[in-house]
Amino acid sequence: MATGHAFRRLARRMLSNVPESTVYGGPRPQEAAAARRVTVTTLRGKHRRGEPITVVTAYDYPSAVHVDSAGIDVCLVGDSAAMVVHGHDTTLPISLDVMLEHCRAVARGASRPLLVGDLSFGCYESSSTQAVDSAVRVLKEGGMDAIKLEGGAPSRISAAKAIVEAGIAVMGHVGLTPQAISVLGGFRPQGKTVDSAIKVVETALALQEAGCFSVVLECVPAPVAAAATSALKIPTIGIGAGPFCSGQVLVYHDLLGMMQHPHHAKVTPKFCKQFGNVGSVINKALSDYKQEVETRSFPGPSHTPYKITATDVDGFANALQKMGLGEAADAAAAAAENSENDGKPSENS
Repeated sequence: MATGHAFRRLARRMLSNVPESTVYGGPRPQEAAAARRVTVTTLRGKHRRGEPITVVTAYDYPSAVHVDSAGIDVCLVGDSAAMVVHGHDTTLPISLDVMLEHCRAVARGASRPLLVGDLSFGCYESSSTQAVDSAVRVLKEGGMDAIKLEGGAPSRISAAKAIVEAGIAVMGHVGLTPQAISVLGGFRPQGKTVDSAIKVVETALALQEAGCFSVVLECVPAPVAAAATSALKIPTIGIGAGPFCSGQVLVYHDLLGMMQHPHHAKVTPKFCKQFGNVGSVINKALSDYKQEVETRSFPGPSHTPYKITATDVDGFANALQKMGLGEAADAAAAAAENSENDGKPSENS
């Protein structure tokens, strides 16, 4: 049964790039309407109806399963994995090959959301050809439905256009673009002056013209995000951009309050609301585990499920004696006796 479920999940994921109203028909998952796979067409419909779009950035199989179960619209596999998962101070070090590993893990865990994979720094800047080649890998090798790229320089606009023309859906990203911190002078909010605000709107419009289906607005003032959202015909996804965007995105670890380490506190943005305090729960669980191991209260009988009959214990002990392992034979016999009683080792064990 479990194998069948895994096969159906994989099959749904493999069909993730098939349009909802495909010309050729083909197999369709027999799922309830609420569980149908989210596509770019789904997002357009939500945007048209004025329904907010939910996006969560996740990097691995367990988090993808949670995102899927929660009914989130879009799961973004972000290059922020460099900071959140790999412990770097910026997003720059992560490679496309490492990103593809994260993409594959997420694709195995999430069958319902639209899956978007980041193009990492260094894999699309040289030329439109390089950008298309990298985007193709994200879909073919990473199992994603679309890609996201940062920035609005003419070369980025050309790259976005080329990727769309290659048949790949593209999400743009303007405002604070972490891959450009060398030029921006760090993780600095954008759109705080007239010229900068106009540039945010103009860049978003250029990405729309290039064929992007959506644009992320990161770390810009709410009025700027509102203006961009109003000017565009495609949905905006805000992150630190106020409540007037078409949707919102937060990082899985951030919104759960998962990590309490000083490094993570350093890279957790001011705009992030913690919807949980999972980090404290994790810390307590680890502390409890450590204590129970040290006091020998774990594992107890309920977590020692595998049994051997008394007859086989005797035979095993005799065999050990013949091997010259008398102490081992005594240990096996003592363990069997303890298992019949409270299951706990003696103080001298």
